[in-house]
Amino acid sequence: MARVLSILIGLPLAVLVIALAVANRRDVLVSLDPFSPNAPVLAASMPLYVVIFGALIVGVILGGAVTWVRQGRFRREARYARRAQKAAANAASSSLGLPAPRA
Repeated sequence: MARVLSILIGLPLAVLVIALAVANRRDVLVSLDPFSPNAPVLAASMPLYVVIFGALIVGVILGGAVTWVRQGRFRREARYARRAQKAAANAASSSLGLPAPRA
């Protein structure tokens, strides 16, 4: 079921991405110099679809990094909870004279 859903969503999305790339093949000047737009120091000429997809990729990477950093607290709490659970299991087994549980 998940495979069919993936195909139903992925195939039209792939067609749209290919259509976007084909429709935006003309070169644009990407300038990184805001002070002299007529003669930029840092500039590159590239197809518009490269600019669009590059911005999309950078956005996904930055969004993932921000999400990963913000969830660090929850990962840390989960680590502490696992350690506490293992320590409690080891203490319970040692008080009963049983061998320690294997992880």
